[in-house]
Amino acid sequence: MEHSLIHTLKNLRGNPRACVYTEPLWGLSMNLCLPYASVYMLGIGLNDVQVGITASLCMFSQMVCSYISGVIVDKVGRRLSSMLFDLIAWSIPSLIWAFAEGFWFFAAAALLNGVLRSSYISWGCLLIEDAEKEKIAHIYSWVLICGNLSAVFAPVSSILVSRLTLVPAVRILYINAFIIMTAKIFILYRFSKETRQGAIRMRETRGQSVVSLLGGYKSVIRQVFKSRGMFFAVLVYALIEIVSMVSTTFWQIIVSKHIGVPDNWLPLFPMLRSVISIFFFFTIISRINQSKLKLPTIAGYVTAIAGCVILVLVPEGSAAYIWLILSILFDALGMAILGTLRETLAALHSDPGERSRFMAVLHTVVTMACIPFGYIAGFLSEISRVLPFVLNMGLLAAGAAAAFIYFRKEIVYSE
Repeated sequence: MEHSLIHTLKNLRGNPRACVYTEPLWGLSMNLCLPYASVYMLGIGLNDVQVGITASLCMFSQMVCSYISGVIVDKVGRRLSSMLFDLIAWSIPSLIWAFAEGFWFFAAAALLNGVLRSSYISWGCLLIEDAEKEKIAHIYSWVLICGNLSAVFAPVSSILVSRLTLVPAVRILYINAFIIMTAKIFILYRFSKETRQGAIRMRETRGQSVVSLLGGYKSVIRQVFKSRGMFFAVLVYALIEIVSMVSTTFWQIIVSKHIGVPDNWLPLFPMLRSVISIFFFFTIISRINQSKLKLPTIAGYVTAIAGCVILVLVPEGSAAYIWLILSILFDALGMAILGTLRETLAALHSDPGERSRFMAVLHTVVTMACIPFGYIAGFLSEISRVLPFVLNMGLLAAGAAAAFIYFRKEIVYSE
């Protein structure tokens, strides 16, 4: 019997097919750089606080872009917006990162990279607006799987770093990211088309000013606070985004500077994480029932907390690698579950007619919540490299408590 995920992939058509089939190129470009992003900044001469500040600057830019992007996506269309936003958010910053010489290069790249939030909105609409509702969870699973396919190319990064040293090797990886991401952007534009809802919104917003359209956010914001489901979706999204930002920024630092893993080994652990994540997608996550999300959501939080606990308690010596792998195992499972569920919750609780504006409000709130945590985590890392992950434990515990309360009330209400 054919696996349900494989069946979904083979039967994708139109925009979902174009979005999913081009997604592996993300793994061959940006994901090869990410294992080194933070230690690359340290190698250029930044300190932990400056690394945290660049993360906060990126989040500030994302907040501004999130607020205005829903209107732009409606007026310009999902397809064209995705191309323009991706060029600004990924292609140009990749060149800046490749030739960076100090903090201000990274600050400028972070502000441009913040446009990625606009791309998430336009690309997210392009991905699911013409998709069958029952396939949404599987489609998001394939997006995450494709992102993890870079695992097989991680040794390339490791070999480059071991032969060229950290900074020259990462510069080459960023140039590679510029070339492949730019190719991905234009391939997606060529093989996609405007969504049905996108065409409707372009007609409806024709002749309306951006200011008047921004005023329409008031009704969407009221919907978010009046709907328990929408409010919970925003809360889950915000917590997972903060945890992901802190982990992405400071994982390499704790592993390299605190645990003592050599720089050329750093890509091997994300490679392992990717392989584990793909395994979990096919064996566990694909079997999650969209109508019964309580147990998977709470299990995702608890498992992710376990990964953080193990990471901060990794002992010194040869045993450190065994504990680090165990931490990655738990973290990969927990964040794969939560990453899929947050996208599914956002898609299920958004009004199809207002999806772009709901996603804009969602991402504005999420990035506003994230802004201080880059600096906070950087400040904590200056004190001790384990403290950012203690912070993540608290955030994940808060998410688990919120999920328990939400689903308990949901059951009482339905009865």
